[in-house]
Amino acid sequence: MNFTVELAERSYDVVVRDGARDQLAALIAERAPRAKSVVVVTSASLAQQPWFTLTSGLEEFTLFVPEGESAKTMTALDELLEAFADRRLSRDDVVVAVGGGAITDLAGFAAATYLRGVALVQIPTSLVGQVDAAIGGKTGVNLAAGKNLVGAFYQPLGVLCDTSVLATLASRERLSGLGEVAKCWLLENRNVERLRGASLDSLIEMAVGLKVAIVGADEREGSSRVLLNYGHTLAHALEKLALRRGPDELRHGEAVAIGLAFAARLACALDRVGDDEVKYHDAVLATLELDGRLPRHYDTDELLEAMTFDKKARHDLGFVLAGVDGYSLVTGIDRAVVADVLERFKGEL
Repeated sequence: MNFTVELAERSYDVVVRDGARDQLAALIAERAPRAKSVVVVTSASLAQQPWFTLTSGLEEFTLFVPEGESAKTMTALDELLEAFADRRLSRDDVVVAVGGGAITDLAGFAAATYLRGVALVQIPTSLVGQVDAAIGGKTGVNLAAGKNLVGAFYQPLGVLCDTSVLATLASRERLSGLGEVAKCWLLENRNVERLRGASLDSLIEMAVGLKVAIVGADEREGSSRVLLNYGHTLAHALEKLALRRGPDELRHGEAVAIGLAFAARLACALDRVGDDEVKYHDAVLATLELDGRLPRHYDTDELLEAMTFDKKARHDLGFVLAGVDGYSLVTGIDRAVVADVLERFKGEL
């Protein structure tokens, strides 16, 4: 299935199908006809996968970056930009990001900043990459202070979501991607009964369709696009603290699942919704086999401090929350209320 991100002269297609990566050469020929070379940015482990065959029709160079979230650092960005220069990448050439959300974020930001912008194609190979990270032009890296604090909006020439590569995903990586799927399902307020037995392809198409529509209406997060951060205020804080414990402590989608469950409880505590909304959120997460519980070892004060560095924060705590009229960004929430809900949430274990 093809989706189009409608952004006038910068519009592009998101292709979701088995074998989508085979359209790379045609995409480059159509959207970057003056290109002479392609730089493929990926990881060493992905390059060893049996499906890792790309045909661009041009001279290709492959650059390896660190695995997982370790790729999203200023050091990795610097090394990648230097490698672009070493290979004399020109403004006519193309960067092709092949990997999960961390790689699409890093490579996208590198493409946005090298020579003030070179062409980019995203080929996301993880579920979280296909339903979220590779679509919409958000690129960036992390700082010690928080997630994605350095970045740029930079749209690709196209996104090729090859669903066949998902068969090689480990179970934990698949579940991580379902955290973003759950977010989209909740934002659309879809019936939980319809979720039971839904195919993975249909869930991907649902999530991609929602993101494409929202990005087309609000590219730079001036209004409705902020809704796509639902569950992410706590999620990003959890990820920041988890990285101190180790790179495999917590996946992005796992953190999002916890953030979604917490956001429902916070909305209830603020009398924006009733207990039924909390039960609905928990049912969606449970149906997707996601664990939305907050581990006790995350310190409440440290989480509150980390959340103040969230990109949506305006010198206070801000959360996308459910309400009687749907979802919206709520700011100025009393820190004590957030702390109390966090403590009670941990007590549910």
